[in-house]
Amino acid sequence: MTASALPSDPTPARVSAAPKISFVSLGCPKALVDSERILTHLRAEGYELARRHDGADVVIVNTCGFLDSAKAESLSAIGEAMAENGRVIVTGCMGAQPDEIRDKYPNLLAVTGPQAYESVVAAVHEAVPPAHDPFLDLVPPQGVKLTPRHYAYLKISEGCNNRCTFCIIPSLRGDLVSRPAGDVLREAEKLVKAGVKELLVVSQDTSAYGVDLRYAESPWRDRAVRAKFYDLAKELGELGAWVRLHYVYPYPHVDEVIPLMAQGKILPYLDMPLQHASPTVLKRMRRPGNQERQLERIRRWRETCPDLAIRSTFIVGFPGETEAEFSELLDWIGQAKLERVGCFTYEPVTGALANSVGAAVPPELQAERKRRFMEAQQQVSLRLQKARIGKRLPVIVDTVGPDGIKGRSKYDAPEIDGTVHVASRRPVRQGDIVTVRIEAADAYDLRGSVV
Repeated sequence: MTASALPSDPTPARVSAAPKISFVSLGCPKALVDSERILTHLRAEGYELARRHDGADVVIVNTCGFLDSAKAESLSAIGEAMAENGRVIVTGCMGAQPDEIRDKYPNLLAVTGPQAYESVVAAVHEAVPPAHDPFLDLVPPQGVKLTPRHYAYLKISEGCNNRCTFCIIPSLRGDLVSRPAGDVLREAEKLVKAGVKELLVVSQDTSAYGVDLRYAESPWRDRAVRAKFYDLAKELGELGAWVRLHYVYPYPHVDEVIPLMAQGKILPYLDMPLQHASPTVLKRMRRPGNQERQLERIRRWRETCPDLAIRSTFIVGFPGETEAEFSELLDWIGQAKLERVGCFTYEPVTGALANSVGAAVPPELQAERKRRFMEAQQQVSLRLQKARIGKRLPVIVDTVGPDGIKGRSKYDAPEIDGTVHVASRRPVRQGDIVTVRIEAADAYDLRGSVV
């Protein structure tokens, strides 16, 4: 759960005062893209971005409602905005359950649900009308971004057709709605032309892209491109930027994309949230795909692309999880040898079916299983990381400052994976992609020198 800070605003100072918007963005990268769209629209209409609530004409809070702890964070952010400003518009996933918000903060200007861009803009217009100035170009071609300039999230669809018992996203964001391939590619092209070096492809279920459109073709440059996972990945790989795939379910057709990674068209990286390895737990979770065959699938992928790095997340302490089921997960982790792994203890979510599929696992046992899980995975990660010592890796530079140069290899996504600490005798800048000889490693980070 992260709150995104506003980007620096390169627009020159305006002669006349313009209405100011303060913005809080909570939740996942998909919500961050929603925030960017709203801000892009408002900047195009002449609104300016304020860094403090008390200096703004209105505050927008884009909430997260995936977990009860996320709802608590969202309510806290709304409370801060109300205390510091008092003129607040709420949107995002938690906005799909407005009564809970209105009960605590009845004086909000408006509450809208996720993806309700027009409703948010209309609420802003009502609260503080735009000051039009047709002579200034207020928005860069790539739109307003909340990420550093050298990488950007590219959302290819909304919603999800899966019905995992621990997840309420479909009830908040609806079923899968894919964007036409031509629209996605045109947005990606604008980003690359604006200097973006890395495109992070996100959606709720990236590998299901285009199913709702029946893989319909749409125009792109001088040809038609199908709205299909492979076709989109192939075209994105021709734009000259790193392409990183997130939230990919282990469907059989993912096999088709692995050769693109072996050819260097897209990064050899898959963010694949598996959640568990025990067949009985997966059944209670109602997870899609034949996950019981994942070890064999991963083995075949690595035969095709030996450089492949797989990131996944797992839940321990799921309702009804027995010691035997948890042991199955530990055994699987030891065999799969995944490069990057995150682990969460199960948290009840209001309205989730998982709350009633089995007996609750005591919090102290959840914590103990998480500790054992992470200790087992750290041993795997450390062996894999040390195997990179002596190799030369391309590294994208994220920060250059008093604390040194920090970047990421092609095996690491921003904010969730490891860091490469870089030494360099020549100047480097944020967004540069440099070749680094790896000299040291721990379970999460690498260290090396520019060559």
